[in-house]
Amino acid sequence: MNNKTKKLLTISLAPTILKDGKYWSYSPYVNEMDVWFKYADEQRILAPFSYPEDVLIKPFSTKTIKRYYIPFFAFNSIFNTLKTLLIMPLVVFQMIRAMAWADHIHLRCPANVSLIACFVQILFPWKNKSTKYAGNWDPNSNQPWSYRLQQAILRNTFLTRNMKVLVYGDWPGETSNVYPFISATYKDEERVPFKAKDYTEELVFVFAGMLVPGKRPLLTIQFIEALNNKGISARLELFGDGPLRPELETYILEHKLADCITMHGNQDKMVVKSALLGAHFNILLSKSEGWPKAVAEGMFYGCIPVATSVSCVSWMLGHGIRGIVVDAELDSAVNHFLEVFHSDYLDAIAEASLQWSQQYTFDRLEGDIKAVLEGTFESQV
Repeated sequence: MNNKTKKLLTISLAPTILKDGKYWSYSPYVNEMDVWFKYADEQRILAPFSYPEDVLIKPFSTKTIKRYYIPFFAFNSIFNTLKTLLIMPLVVFQMIRAMAWADHIHLRCPANVSLIACFVQILFPWKNKSTKYAGNWDPNSNQPWSYRLQQAILRNTFLTRNMKVLVYGDWPGETSNVYPFISATYKDEERVPFKAKDYTEELVFVFAGMLVPGKRPLLTIQFIEALNNKGISARLELFGDGPLRPELETYILEHKLADCITMHGNQDKMVVKSALLGAHFNILLSKSEGWPKAVAEGMFYGCIPVATSVSCVSWMLGHGIRGIVVDAELDSAVNHFLEVFHSDYLDAIAEASLQWSQQYTFDRLEGDIKAVLEGTFESQV
């Protein structure tokens, strides 16, 4: 029996831009949506056709995509809010039109566009639906009111019918339509067997992420600096770029850290993979995360993650079984790291980390997406 979805609609904030005869969008989003589109006969996207900032984009591989146009809108100022109110009838009309066409409605949350879509989808209780909630689902975290509102509508099984809400992490007590869902980068064929590492030599840490305040790259650099000051030889391979780069470069220069901190900028996936294969730890001291991709990628190759307890991180790390969960305060983070480092458990932590992460490959992700569209998906965890 062929359960392939005939008409798949995706509603997203990520812009869909026509360029060189192809549709382009934000690269990580394209990588996943190419899989969703693979299991539909017809594909349409409702999204802004412009975006107020530069993003790393690539073309969709699917050739038959069509799109519904809506302008970019925001609520971050009085002017933008007034502008949004003026264009809202057009946005709602386009959403109703698009949802009426679709066999399966797929929302990408949280965002301003998906906030409106959460209300409009109520008008289509008989349609098959799914939501990929890419933000922090933690009910106890501090989040914008618009995110809270989207979560409230999505988990309400009276307002939101025939919907599978796919979230990062396993949150006890959730409604029956909320399912843990884990993203992935590497394929089955990229798995490697566990190999114990020598923690008596210079410790190599990998940071992979944007150089923005939310990722706390300066705190990461200071963490490595503090380890060296305490007599622990440590080196940081820092991958990524962003507005904080000049500030970080100045700090490295002024504190004479060039011998233990290397800034690589944005690099290809295979370059980062090579660094992870040779590293002891990967580190991410974020303020907030949806799915901490960099943590999962490091775990895949037996790097012990050092991370703050945000979003689903503590759950990913088995509350300390598969990684080192630290506070965002420097002295506390360093002291807890050293406590674990001087234990006899590093190999066990690294092996548990690798075994957990290697369950969730891109091949499995593709199978789970197919199951969502066929209506047969069950929890991943």
